[in-house]
Amino acid sequence: MPPLFRCLLLLLCATIGVSTGLASEFWLLPARFVVAPGTRLHIRVLVGDNFSGTRWAGQSSRLTRFVHYTPTDSTDLTPTARQTDTLNTAVTFSQPGLHLLAFSTSAAVTVMEAGKFNAYLQAAGLEEALALRRQRQELAQPGREAYRRCAKTLLQVGAASADTARIYARVAGLPLELVPEQNPYTLKPGASLTLRVLAAGQPVRGALVQLWQRPPGQPMQVIRARSNQNGRVLFRLAGASSYLVSTVRMVPAPDAKTADWQSTWATLTFGGPGISGR
Repeated sequence: MPPLFRCLLLLLCATIGVSTGLASEFWLLPARFVVAPGTRLHIRVLVGDNFSGTRWAGQSSRLTRFVHYTPTDSTDLTPTARQTDTLNTAVTFSQPGLHLLAFSTSAAVTVMEAGKFNAYLQAAGLEEALALRRQRQELAQPGREAYRRCAKTLLQVGAASADTARIYARVAGLPLELVPEQNPYTLKPGASLTLRVLAAGQPVRGALVQLWQRPPGQPMQVIRARSNQNGRVLFRLAGASSYLVSTVRMVPAPDAKTADWQSTWATLTFGGPGISGR
């Protein structure tokens, strides 16, 4: 989020007593986005704000999917990652080319007082959910929300080259995901990157999408945009940087016994044009 918007959201959450955990991003972050073939990395799972986070404290039992896509095949790492209570997210990148990791969690349920929930929806840009609550005359009722997380990261193994396998555009089948239409590692600095917002593989119109870019030695830059009728959104990449893209979707919960609303949070991380493996 832009600094002013983020400050307003944090101030609002503090004022009304809403936990900012729900308004925080959740993302995958490797130590480096460009690595040599054969490198083994621990992929950090982080939660936080403004591209600054701490380790996710969730149990491995909440992991529903952890898949490694390579230029030639894919490997389901979920069983290995869930072997102990602490997540095992170490991955070996053997084959040169672009690699994609996809990660998702099960839902956890939280309940907010009516006024706090309404303010949370407004602050998070979830106006459609707020309008539906108003239409259903539910503004005075507590908000029971089941929230789940989806995260993806793109890494370049070896020198960047034409990705004939189009791993960057691979639809992982997550409940909500961000799918690039170009390879960010082969774009020129200043070029535009188009992403699609997909919910269960279908385009999402009007989704608020935020992009953080962290150029080395420079202040954080944040851009916000809404997806068009085809679920597409366009951002200009400054160049060598670390990037985090985020979106969230709120819909009526499929199981009204446990929650009234289901939110799905999705992120994508990658290194920008010209980034090195240092």
